[in-house]
Amino acid sequence: MALLMLASAAVFAADKAEVVVRTDQAGSTISRHIYGHFAEHLGNCIYGGIWVGENSPIPNTNGYRNDIIAALKEIKIPNLRWPGGCFADEYHWKDGIGPRNERPKMINTHWGGVVEDNSFGTHEFLNYCELLGTEPYVCGNVGSGTVEEMSKWVEYITFDGESPMANLRRENGRDKPWKVSFWGVGNENWGCGGNMTPEHYSDLYRNYATYCRNYGDNRLLKIAGGANSSDYNWTEVLMRNVGAGQMWGLSLHHYTVPKGWGPGGKGSATQFSEDEYFTTMEKALFMDELITKHAAIMDKYDPRKRVAFCVDEWGAWYDVEPGTNPGFLYQQNTLRDALLCATTMNIFHKHSDRVRMANIAQMVNVLQAIVLTKDDKMVLTPTYHIYNMYKVHQDATNLPIELLSPSYSVGTRNLPALNVSASKDANGVIHVSIVNLDPKKAISTNCSLGQVAAKSVSGQIVTAADLATFNSFEKPNEVVMTDFKGAKYKDGVLSLTIPAKSVITIALK
Repeated sequence: MALLMLASAAVFAADKAEVVVRTDQAGSTISRHIYGHFAEHLGNCIYGGIWVGENSPIPNTNGYRNDIIAALKEIKIPNLRWPGGCFADEYHWKDGIGPRNERPKMINTHWGGVVEDNSFGTHEFLNYCELLGTEPYVCGNVGSGTVEEMSKWVEYITFDGESPMANLRRENGRDKPWKVSFWGVGNENWGCGGNMTPEHYSDLYRNYATYCRNYGDNRLLKIAGGANSSDYNWTEVLMRNVGAGQMWGLSLHHYTVPKGWGPGGKGSATQFSEDEYFTTMEKALFMDELITKHAAIMDKYDPRKRVAFCVDEWGAWYDVEPGTNPGFLYQQNTLRDALLCATTMNIFHKHSDRVRMANIAQMVNVLQAIVLTKDDKMVLTPTYHIYNMYKVHQDATNLPIELLSPSYSVGTRNLPALNVSASKDANGVIHVSIVNLDPKKAISTNCSLGQVAAKSVSGQIVTAADLATFNSFEKPNEVVMTDFKGAKYKDGVLSLTIPAKSVITIALK
């Protein structure tokens, strides 16, 4: 059943909502891969973030920061996309193999014009994924690369036999191939990946993808570069010209930019009015419309839903922090971003029949990062705590929601104050996640779960005193996940009051 967001103050008082979780109508599986991440060669995401090198005084394992390893393992990241982003379509993989001191340097033309020394390359990335226990998602170069180059990269990584590329891998210290499933054939080919038309890219995709071979028992799940936000024609052309037989997934890139892309700036990450906050949430909720319209086009060509919709770049994009390199896209992260993240995840859950992968941009020190670093210090952002709270939904069964929500209003503009999702995991535990976007009003609700006989109820909450509250290196625990004890369950009804500007997840066992 479709998610209903009926926001009528005439029907409900401003502080009352009704929720029905259809525990009798199990939906599709919420793929763990919608909780994926993205690490591009951009700013300090890789260098100084993930990678500090073996000789760094910062505690590390083979050059990878230990504190970040622990943080990522805690939230069970399912996949990691690399090396870009725009960087992917100017990246030539052979520059990043062999002895590090012999690797050629290049200029990172997209991100700050800094020197890229290629010390973090194929081996470093894939070994990192093994260390984390996560699946790699490699994005290949269509924009400035060749079919041969991409084909040989697949061979280098995944072939276990006798061949020039497999032998080169062995010479570089890796005997057995890696297992790589997710393979992106280009990135943003409508823009930084080549400024192509969808017709031209669809032909190139078919050409490149043909030579991305399956070796041994490794099976590539090929992902086509999809639309920029609401470019529905791009999806139409790709689905018509490529279709389900030649791609596992089709991507979408959509960023939430409060003030837009104009010359006046995108908006501050930490200093914003309630009106700007409202606009941010309004634009975040637009993700629901985007997925609905793109999915309708996909359904026309692929009614069996074989092609996954992969929102492999999403998140908030603000102005960089004052005094930082504008090409490094370093921004702070507030309670507003936690609310945005949870709202987006609830939308992904709703569309889990089609959305089977998503990657927030980006993992460390860039855009809506889950981790920020400064020398040997690390801080977990409010967004991180949503990933920690929501990890219970990974690979669980989506439960349809019916929601009657009061409005959150600013002037004459209105949004549903609440958004909700629910799932049932393999052990039968039901998790209900509720976001209250209203920064001023608590909302009480009775949530009906039918005939569920829960023996225990527990909860967690993320909130703070102010929407602009953030975690700094000096005060790292201003926005964290804490226990929520205000929920009661009796006769199939979950009763609770959701504080203003908060995210709550309730577990019923």
